[in-house]
Amino acid sequence: MNKKDLFDCSPIRAFDKLTNGGLKAGEVGLITSKKGLGKTSVLVQFAMDSLLNDKNLVHVSFDQESSNVISWYSSVFAEIAKKKNISNAQELKDEIMKERVILNFNPENFTLAKLINTVKALKDAGTKVTALVIDGVEIKNVTADDAKAVENFAKSENITIWLTSTEESANLSDCASKEVLATIAAVLHIEAKPEGTVLSILKMRGDTPSASLKLDAKTQLISEK
Repeated sequence: MNKKDLFDCSPIRAFDKLTNGGLKAGEVGLITSKKGLGKTSVLVQFAMDSLLNDKNLVHVSFDQESSNVISWYSSVFAEIAKKKNISNAQELKDEIMKERVILNFNPENFTLAKLINTVKALKDAGTKVTALVIDGVEIKNVTADDAKAVENFAKSENITIWLTSTEESANLSDCASKEVLATIAAVLHIEAKPEGTVLSILKMRGDTPSASLKLDAKTQLISEK
């Protein structure tokens, strides 16, 4: 059993199938929802998918306890691994997590431009970065210049960047300003509905598709409806 086997059964394959291959290198994605509906779980699923695809990942968190972030990865890995009869699960997990760097930021005086400069400094110091996830950005406070800096970094480094932000509305126009949304290729929104927790795709590049996936009630893994 190897990473390729787990990559093939990653929950992100359902997202890729629905979106013609998902987020591409050089693009930025945004995941929104009310608090407590699964933003971090979905973000970690995208992050884990990058690791399973031999990417070098930087995970940015505003949770000062790295153990909380590590726990999310352990949970997601365990649920994906259940889909296969893996005899070397711990060995695979250790191999995968070696390619992950966790950065904890204090939200006070934080800007995305400062973050990008920090990641650039890491790269200059020899740390490989081929995927970046940022959990807990207040997207409505992000300036157009900062959003453009993130987009430019994704393009210049040919990497994927996923962000999460707390937002109650499922309307695309409520997520952020037009200038900020113009820099984001994909916008996903999680909401609770009578049939369960749904992951709606509000934007995929130039399109506004009426498409959605579901989150498993027990595991919070993405799956087809």
